[in-house]
Amino acid sequence: MRIISGQYKSRKIIAPKSLPVRPTTDMAKESLFNIINNLFYFDDISVLDLFAGTGNISYEFASRGTENITCVDQDYGCIKFINETSESFNMSIQTIKSDVFKFLEKSTLQTNIIFADPPYDFSDELFAKIPELVFTNNLLLENGLLIVEHSKHTDLSQLPNYSYSKSYGGNVFSFFEIK
Repeated sequence: MRIISGQYKSRKIIAPKSLPVRPTTDMAKESLFNIINNLFYFDDISVLDLFAGTGNISYEFASRGTENITCVDQDYGCIKFINETSESFNMSIQTIKSDVFKFLEKSTLQTNIIFADPPYDFSDELFAKIPELVFTNNLLLENGLLIVEHSKHTDLSQLPNYSYSKSYGGNVFSFFEIK
């Protein structure tokens, strides 16, 4: 995986094979960030990265100037890798080792963008629980955006606050906004 743009453009990040992750492909990530770039100024926003895995998405935000980034993952190895990588790049990324659903139930952290990349084999009920908790607990700032990455076999378009989806190969990003 590599950083697409910004201060650390073209830097490669190699995660240990032992991590239980499926990083977002470079093509899908580049397309996603083209969309985000048209909606936000990276140096003015805060980001919550759920099911952060390798931290791939967070490094891209940090490289583009975002300084307020929080990653949540329940895997100790993932959190350790994100901490080591962000430290080596001198990125200010905060990590929280927690089950994402427990975190969302208790959190009062409000951000501009919440990115969630749960396992693709989640049930429809678990996928639906992510936007439900985000909007019930008011975790997005005004004009904020929840982005959920999932496979093309999952359809989130019937969920409350759904706005639109973009597909890139087998990856789909579903966007949710405060209505």
